[in-house]
Amino acid sequence: MSSHAEHEMITPNSLRGWPLPEAGDSKYGRGQVIVVGGAQRSPGAVMLSGLAALRVGAGRLTLAVAASVATAVAVAVPECGVVPLDETADGHVGGAGVDAAERDLSGADAVLVGPGLDDPDEAERMLSALIPLVGSDAVMILDAFALGVLPKVPAFVEAFGGRLVLTPNKEEAARLLEHEVENLVEDIAGISRRYRAVVTCYDVIASPDGRIWRTGTGGGGLATSGSGDVLAGAITGLCARGATPEQAAVWATHAHAAAGDRLAVPVGPLGFLASELLDELPRVLVEIGA
Repeated sequence: MSSHAEHEMITPNSLRGWPLPEAGDSKYGRGQVIVVGGAQRSPGAVMLSGLAALRVGAGRLTLAVAASVATAVAVAVPECGVVPLDETADGHVGGAGVDAAERDLSGADAVLVGPGLDDPDEAERMLSALIPLVGSDAVMILDAFALGVLPKVPAFVEAFGGRLVLTPNKEEAARLLEHEVENLVEDIAGISRRYRAVVTCYDVIASPDGRIWRTGTGGGGLATSGSGDVLAGAITGLCARGATPEQAAVWATHAHAAAGDRLAVPVGPLGFLASELLDELPRVLVEIGA
């Protein structure tokens, strides 16, 4: 692929021509989401992702988090159910213990793994342990530490290729490529083909069938702690509602960037918080006509 690969610019008009599925009329009809992550040091990541999934219209939310923070998370996010996960002696989420969430994983429409995980060895164990636990129709979304270890778990790609979404930053993209990112469009398209996954990274979204989209919105203010968790959660919520992985990634990447643009006006181009993006997501979707 040349560096001038054909791509489609995402605009509100192009999204109107690709409408999201109608939202169901019950919390089950609007899709069930589970987010797995939330180590002792970073429980907020899972909370941001889960709330983003609800803000884009998902119906039912479960957060599977480290046992030591499970009660605090349940109180902080009263809209969710919580599954406590076993921890290692040094406070990381134990990967093999993810089967505690088996019931929620088997019933989920979309599963997000990674926000707030902080140990690569346990993340690798978790990806392997998840393979038999997730339903055959669920979309799988990976973020953060779950991305960096994916090259070591080829069975995960075998199991979920074709219903997999990856949300790397440039450092995580380099781990997926196993070399530095040299040309963003080419390299993201290469990751998409290699892992049979839809990939969104900065302003580029690539599908394994060769389609590429770019978003022209969003500024430097999105480079803030927790912003990627909001994006991953928004993709997960749209997948739970019934959007295809490509559609969910394109819509959520645009909505996330447009939410940042909206906040840049009253707050400033820098200094808005990832949690403030949450309130803007439904407003962006309404403006587009979703």
